[in-house]
Amino acid sequence: MKEKKGFSPGRRRFLKGLGGGIFVFFAFGMLPAQERPRQGRELPADFNAFLRIAPDGRVSCFTGKIEMGQGVVTSFAQILAEELDVPVTSVDMVMGDTDLCPWDMGTFGSRSTRFFGPPLREAAAEARAVLIGLAAERLGVDKGQLVVEAGVVRDRKNSGKRIGYGQLGRGKTIERHVTPKPSPKRVSDYKVVGKATPHNDGVAKVTGRATYAGDVRLPGMLYACVLKPPAHGAKLKSVDTSAVEGDKETILVRDGDLIAVLHRYPDGAETAIAKIKAMWDVPRSDLDPKTIYPHLLKVAPPGETVSEGGDLKAGERLARRTFDATYRDHYMAHAAIETHTALASFKGGRMTVWASTQNPFGAREEIAAALALPAEKVRVVAPFVGGGFGGKTFNVQAVAASRLAKLTGRPVQVAWRRDEEFFHDTFRPAGLAHIGSGVSGDGRIVSWAYDVYFSGPRGAGQLYAIPNHRELSHGHYTGITGAHPFRTGAWRAPGSNFNTFARESHIDMTASSLGIDPVEFRLKNLGEKRMAAALTAAAERFGWKKGATPSGRGLGVACAEDAGTYVAAIGEVDVDRTSGRVRVKRIVCAQDMGAVINPDGAAAQMEGALFMGLGQALTEEVPFKGGAVLVKNFDTYEIPRFSWLPRIETVLVENNEVPPQGGGEPPITVVAASIGNAIFDAVGARLFDLPMTPERVKEAMAGRRAKS
Repeated sequence: MKEKKGFSPGRRRFLKGLGGGIFVFFAFGMLPAQERPRQGRELPADFNAFLRIAPDGRVSCFTGKIEMGQGVVTSFAQILAEELDVPVTSVDMVMGDTDLCPWDMGTFGSRSTRFFGPPLREAAAEARAVLIGLAAERLGVDKGQLVVEAGVVRDRKNSGKRIGYGQLGRGKTIERHVTPKPSPKRVSDYKVVGKATPHNDGVAKVTGRATYAGDVRLPGMLYACVLKPPAHGAKLKSVDTSAVEGDKETILVRDGDLIAVLHRYPDGAETAIAKIKAMWDVPRSDLDPKTIYPHLLKVAPPGETVSEGGDLKAGERLARRTFDATYRDHYMAHAAIETHTALASFKGGRMTVWASTQNPFGAREEIAAALALPAEKVRVVAPFVGGGFGGKTFNVQAVAASRLAKLTGRPVQVAWRRDEEFFHDTFRPAGLAHIGSGVSGDGRIVSWAYDVYFSGPRGAGQLYAIPNHRELSHGHYTGITGAHPFRTGAWRAPGSNFNTFARESHIDMTASSLGIDPVEFRLKNLGEKRMAAALTAAAERFGWKKGATPSGRGLGVACAEDAGTYVAAIGEVDVDRTSGRVRVKRIVCAQDMGAVINPDGAAAQMEGALFMGLGQALTEEVPFKGGAVLVKNFDTYEIPRFSWLPRIETVLVENNEVPPQGGGEPPITVVAASIGNAIFDAVGARLFDLPMTPERVKEAMAGRRAKS
């Protein structure tokens, strides 16, 4: 047995505390560069993660990724079970605990399976080889004649010679590596991966036993409400706290910019915070939903090239017809059902925080910096997260809870009310895209000039085989100083969701003007076989019949590539010409995401993304005046309802030649575009703004009538 040198003393104490077993490590070099830890992380630079085989045979996987409904708690377990030849029910996932798990950059960007899956698969393959080597020594046979079934290693020549994984460690800690590294299984040999598997957290969630940050309770804990300004950028001029200072059940905390009240009951804290009278200096601003777009164009930086090819001027000369249009996107909230929540406890000089976060290690850094503590003195635990969509990558609530816990010496929970959730959100930014394109006489796109402002570059690159094109991104979705009246950030498939709407609306407009069927026009101009295959699969499932638009049928098509996945959707809508209301009747979505780990999980992610996309397409928009966010709750911010649910059909295009790609975000990218194109097909009115509210639909129809 060779003991691995360079392993941190703290991690060794953790392993010892687990009571022995077999540990298999794998190197950071196996991870893509963007997933590797930066210098200064506490984990030794030559290790990334480890698997533990406990004496009872159960397998534990430690990962800094978190589970927020995307299903990796199950798909990672499938990967391990496949390579180790154990039942998937014997795998335990330990996720998002900064004391137990290796450093991780965060859970976003549909990266979990794409980036962590391959090294996890290789680690599991190495673990299996280690276990077979140990079994060969214990059984006294050549390892070449050993096979593994359900975690038991046996001699294929003598079935009486067998030993379980758990027995191999004999209760001792064994750290072993194998050289050369064994290869993972071939897809053709899979027995677990690729098979529909129920989510292993499903029963806990539907029965209410699943633990979220807001469910954690500690003796003596207090609930806190923090004073917030009426608008972003507002400065506190004066504050009168006299109404709560005499309340013996309320603790008032004033620490620099932090003013909070704490109570043993949540409603007690809410009642107390309402009694505080504050005067604010609110900056003047003329920004609102109408003036924001001229402002964004005025402050936009020069464009950065996303992709380009050929000679744009030459393409313009080749064009027989040209098309020019501008598309706009409004601010949107993440509107996760679970608001930002954290419970902090400071004891023995260490801070422990249970937080709803997509980024536990980032939260640890934020907390350590705010409290002037070494990072190793801060532990962040991420229980199940009730939706993130990119909105839980910052940890304002965790920092506030930590500051209050250290100041009071009591465990403190900060759980944002719904109005606070909307106020503090990092909204999907308002943005614009301008497209100038040209087509030749044979219906091929020969020029494409694309400029997107503040939505970001993701999804702006060229999808079609256009010989002369140039795509520029002016400003990121995180914004620049002075661009937005409040913070903006990632929102499920950031950039790609709006860029797809702009591109696919423009493609559809072009096809309609040429009198060409929208599916045929796309296939004619697509060069990527995976994209064409996904579109063909969607059309076949839908039962597509060729015809130019507008046809009155209410059908719309959209294609996209996101996170290495190719996705195509066809939507069917009904438009009330009097009210302008749109009812989505059916969505068929086909997706090539490479090899599929869990078809059930993949289909569920597709369905959830398609349903969520209805809000982006039809209703979700943040009203504001300067830095004041005017939406307080779901009575004024309409997310999709179950009564909206259309018939959703998903198609997973088989492609085992490509490693697993992103699955959580790509389907949402095609929803708004397919619905917008379907509205045009139904009533002949083109929508250029998101969301496509009844008022905007009526305006578009009125504009069409005026032109005719």
